[in-house]
Amino acid sequence: MQTGNYVIGIDIGGTTTSLGFVDRNGIVRCEATLETLAEQRADTLVSRLSDTIVKLRGNSAISGIGIGAPNANYLRGTVENPPNLNWGASVNLVELFQQHYCVPVAVTNDANAAAIGELQFGIARGMKHVIVITLGTGLGSGIIVNGELLYGADGFAGELGHTTVDPEGRDCACGKRGCLETYVSAAGMCRTVCELLSQNCEPSSMREIRFNEMTSKQIYEAACNEDSIALAAFDITARTLGMKLADAVAHTSPEAIVLSGGLASAGDILLTPTRHYFEEFLFTPYKGKVKLSQSALPEGKGAVLGAAALAWAEVDKMSL
Repeated sequence: MQTGNYVIGIDIGGTTTSLGFVDRNGIVRCEATLETLAEQRADTLVSRLSDTIVKLRGNSAISGIGIGAPNANYLRGTVENPPNLNWGASVNLVELFQQHYCVPVAVTNDANAAAIGELQFGIARGMKHVIVITLGTGLGSGIIVNGELLYGADGFAGELGHTTVDPEGRDCACGKRGCLETYVSAAGMCRTVCELLSQNCEPSSMREIRFNEMTSKQIYEAACNEDSIALAAFDITARTLGMKLADAVAHTSPEAIVLSGGLASAGDILLTPTRHYFEEFLFTPYKGKVKLSQSALPEGKGAVLGAAALAWAEVDKMSL
C-alpha cells in the first residue's frame, strides 16, 4: 500500500467485518473483509483485525481508528447487547483496540457513522443540520445538529427506527409493536408485500416467491416491471417514511435528509413518492425548504467511510 497518513475505518456486522485505510479526502487506499465469527468473543475479533491491519499497513502511519458496530455507545466506548453477536451485555471495544494501538479510538453505531461520513465526505459536506437514514434490514438514523452528531444524555439518541407508526401494529425485534423499521426497511417491505398478497387477488410475480426467500431487490425488480403489488408496496413504504421524516423535521429543522443503504438504492421508485408524501405531511413553515436526497457515497463503502470520518473527527479533537 502507498505510504501515507491514514485512519482505519471498521464496520462490524453480524456476518462480515470490513476495514479500510482512509485518507483525509475520503479515499479508501486499501481494504479487507473478514468473517465476523459472531459466536466468538469480541477480543478474538479485535485480535484478528489487528493481524489483518499489520499485513496491510506497511510503513503507513495510522492516526486513529473509528468503528461502526450494532448497539454501540460513543459516550461509553461500549457495544451493548448487540444483536447477532455473542458478546454479552457490554463490551468496551475502545479499550480492546487500545490494547493494540496508541491512537485515538472511537466507536458508534452504524447509522451514526453513516451520518458522520455524509457530513465529512458525502452529499452533506458543508451542512450543519442533517438527518441520515440507513435503510437496510432495519432502519437506522443519525442526526447532525450544529455540525455535530446528536448523542443525547445516554449516547443512544436518534433511534427513529423505533418511533411508533401503529401501537397495535407489527411486532418488532426490540420488543415493541408498530416501530417504523417494521414498515420501512427491506424486511418491512417484504411484510407489506405479503399483506397485500393476502388482501387481494391481483396477479403478481411476487406470488411465486416464498416469504422467507423474498428480498427487497426482488420487489424492486418487480416494480420496475410494473407489478401492481410491488408498486403498491413501494407506495405504502414511501407514505410511511415520508410521514415520519416530516415528524423528524419538526424536531430538528434540518437542511437535508439523506437516505442510504440497500433499500435507498431503489432510487426514484422510492424517492419520488417519498418526497411527495414528505411535503404533504410537513408542517407549513418547513415546506419546500428541506432537501431529500439519496447518498452519493460509493456503494458498499459508506459504512467504512463513516467509521473513518469518526476517526478523523477524534484525531481533530485531540489536536485542539
